[in-house]
Amino acid sequence: MGRNQATVIPMNATDLRTMQAPLKERYRDDPAAALLTLKAAGELGDAVTCRVETGKALVEAGLHPATGGDGSAACSGDILLQALVACAGVTLRAVATALDIPVRGGTVRAEGDLDFRGTLGVSKETPVGFQAIRLSFDLDTDATAEQKETLIKLTKRYCVIYQTLERSPRLEASIT
Repeated sequence: MGRNQATVIPMNATDLRTMQAPLKERYRDDPAAALLTLKAAGELGDAVTCRVETGKALVEAGLHPATGGDGSAACSGDILLQALVACAGVTLRAVATALDIPVRGGTVRAEGDLDFRGTLGVSKETPVGFQAIRLSFDLDTDATAEQKETLIKLTKRYCVIYQTLERSPRLEASIT
C-alpha cells in the first residue's frame, strides 16, 4: 500500500446511521451546536504564491499558466474544482451507503469554463470567475435509473461545496 493510502474499511447503512445518530440527535436538541466556523489560512510566498495548509499537506498556489504562471504551483481554480470533486464524491458515497445502493467504484469529474480576459483585466465586460461548471460521475454500479437519479439529486442537495457554489454565500474581505 502506498504512503498516502489508508486502509479502507467498508461501511454499510447501519454503520453510517450508528456513527451519525448521536450527531443528528445533538443537532436537533441544540441547533447552535451544529453551527461551526471552518477555517483556512495561507502564508504569502516570495513569488506570486500563497502556501495553504490543508491539514494533510501543504499546497502552494500560484498563477495559472494562462495568467503568466509557469505551472509549478497549484491553480486556485483547479483547487476549487478539486474541492467540488472531493465533496461530491464523499457525499455520493454517503448517500449510496445510507440508501443501500451498491456502488463498487467510479470516477467523479468537475470541469469549469474560465475566460481569462476577466481576471487579467483585458475586458471589463468579461466576468471574473467560472462561467460554467460541470460535475459528472462515471459509476461502477448496478443501480437502476431511478436509483441513479436519486443519487445525483441527493448528492447535489447535501454536497456542501455544490450548494455553496449554487447559492453564493454572503462574502466579505478585509485587511488588518
